[in-house]
Amino acid sequence: MTFDIENIFIFLLILPFVSFFYASVGHGGASGYLALMALFSVTPELMKPTALLLNLFVAALAFYYYYKEGYFNKKLFLYFAIASIPMSIIGGYIEVDATIYKNILAVLLLFAILKMLNIFGKESNVIRELKLWQGIVIGGIIGFFSGLIGIGGGIILSPIILLFHWGKMKEAAAVSALFIWVNSAGGLLGQLSSGVSLNIESFGLVAIALIGGFFGAYYGSKKMNNQSLRYLLAMVLVIACIKLFYV
Repeated sequence: MTFDIENIFIFLLILPFVSFFYASVGHGGASGYLALMALFSVTPELMKPTALLLNLFVAALAFYYYYKEGYFNKKLFLYFAIASIPMSIIGGYIEVDATIYKNILAVLLLFAILKMLNIFGKESNVIRELKLWQGIVIGGIIGFFSGLIGIGGGIILSPIILLFHWGKMKEAAAVSALFIWVNSAGGLLGQLSSGVSLNIESFGLVAIALIGGFFGAYYGSKKMNNQSLRYLLAMVLVIACIKLFYV
């Protein structure tokens, strides 16, 4: 099975901008890649493994730069990752009907839109301690849906960390980056175990996404906060949501 994308040059032009923004906030970008592929009518069978593969590389870059700047909270990550890793493998193994898949993806993209618009999940100076059972429950749920849909889960985890004051903005970004990586690896492992194969075109997209991911991770880990790009990406996600629900 190969990619059959209309206006391939437009797709390839937009892709590095998506990875740039997501990497700048410590994310791999799967929700953005899925939205972009949905806009260009890529089949769900290709969307999931491709998004997870792109996530692995871009999230690794994001984590490297945020870790290098000293923002990584090991304990916070481990509490979420304990259950998320096995649950992401289970989720990745499960095949979902195309219509159900599109509807679930559209709902999860709403989290991404709210994150882009800063509707919830504001940074607080008061930091609360995350309890182990909270990390296991939240991490397990996010991990399962990450593998099921083909996302890393950072777009959901980041606002949750900020909403409950378990960490600051860049700390949430660093934790989410590694969380995304392990969930993407687990989800992709589950996909491959179920018989899904990766196309050579998917690896070609990795090279394109890494261009934006490198610059986004570098500048985002230091000081950048591009509000205009945030709103533009939110608009793309809204269009993708509408397309997933009604097309």
